[in-house]
Amino acid sequence: MSEKSRLDEIKDELEALDINPTIFARKEIRALPEVLSENERIVYLVEGRNKLTNHHIILVATERRLIFVDKEFMYGLKVEDFSYDKVSSIQYEKSLMLASIDIHISDNILEIDNVGKYYAELFCEKVRDFMAQPKENFQIKSEPTVLDKLEQLGRLKESGILSEEEFTEQKRRLLDEPS
Repeated sequence: MSEKSRLDEIKDELEALDINPTIFARKEIRALPEVLSENERIVYLVEGRNKLTNHHIILVATERRLIFVDKEFMYGLKVEDFSYDKVSSIQYEKSLMLASIDIHISDNILEIDNVGKYYAELFCEKVRDFMAQPKENFQIKSEPTVLDKLEQLGRLKESGILSEEEFTEQKRRLLDEPS
């Protein structure tokens, strides 16, 4: 699947979840196809400001993990992700117009402010639901399928990392492997 169609798929997911990111989250949303795995689905997403860096970021909750995405012109793409079993607590605090979210991960506290009040509460509820699930629910498939490997090869070829000859050779090897 091309990045463009994956981005359209992500935008459709957000629309179905009634999430309408602002123009300030545009860079981070465009980076999601390279951050999310092919079958990973968004459960909820909020945007805000990282208190530490003062950068605009998005927080993405998927069925597998919690992801912080910061795409800045000068600093490039910064992605941090954590499985739900690493999150010890998540809380929000409302002010007059906005809210802040504090996420405790190991010995770290990640603080995000300038989050919409309603969205902060909903995001925290969604993450708490995943935190309450048994750890084995977060295990990712142990081995990628041949189809997954072929898709990865195709992306490497499209991006110019593999030549046509290298692609053909790797594809032949994959298809000749016993299942």
